[in-house]
Amino acid sequence: MVNLAIVILLSYIVGSIPTSIIASKISRGLDIRQHGSGNAGGTNVMRVLGWKIGLAVILFDLFKGVIATMFVARLFWDPSLPFQNRTPFEDFTVVQIICGIAAILGHVWTLFAGFRGGKGVATGAGMLLALAPVEFAVAVVIFAAVFSSSRYVSLGSIAGAVAFPLTMFFRENLFKVNIQGYHTLIFFAIGTSLLLIYTHRENIKRLMRGTENKLTNFRGSPRK
Repeated sequence: MVNLAIVILLSYIVGSIPTSIIASKISRGLDIRQHGSGNAGGTNVMRVLGWKIGLAVILFDLFKGVIATMFVARLFWDPSLPFQNRTPFEDFTVVQIICGIAAILGHVWTLFAGFRGGKGVATGAGMLLALAPVEFAVAVVIFAAVFSSSRYVSLGSIAGAVAFPLTMFFRENLFKVNIQGYHTLIFFAIGTSLLLIYTHRENIKRLMRGTENKLTNFRGSPRK
C-alpha cells in the first residue's frame, strides 16, 4: 500500500510541475495566468508569448503524462497490489492508469501554483499515448481537423476527447479488433474524456455565446 501511495504522490507531483508558469516567468518575467485567457496552459502561452514557447510547453506537459504512466509507475513497483485486481489488465497496467490520472489531476490542480493549473489536455494526451496509441492517434487527427476548420483549440480538444472512447468502442464492436481489456479500458477512456470536457466547461460556455477566442495568430509579446 505504501509503494502505491508513493507512486501516486510522485505522479501527482510530476503533473503539478507548472510548465507554463515557469516558461512565462523565465522568458518574459510574467505570470501567464494574468494575461490572455488567464489559463495556465500551452494554448494561452502560444497566444501570448508565441508559438515556439507555446509548443515547448505543450510538449513538456504531454511528456509529464508519459513520464508518470511509463516511468513513475515502475518506481517502488510491488507485483502485489494492495487490493484485488478485478480487471482483465495486468497489475502494472492498473498502476499505470492510476499514475496517469494522478498526473492529470496534478496538472489541473497544481501543488506549486495555488491549485490553479491548466486543463489537463496535454498531460492526458501523454497518458493516452502510453496506454492506447491507436486511439490517441485518431484523437489527434480529429483535434487537428476540428482546429484547422474552426481555429478553436478548445473545440478541437473537446472533439479529440470525445473521439478517444468512441474510437475504442467502434474498433472493438464494429471492426472486431478484440482490444485486450476493452470492458475495463472503455470506462477508463470515458472517464478521462469526461474529465477533460469538465475542465473545458468555461470554454464550452464561451463557444455557446460566441465569445471564445480563436487562435488565428501568434504574438511574441504579452497582452492582456
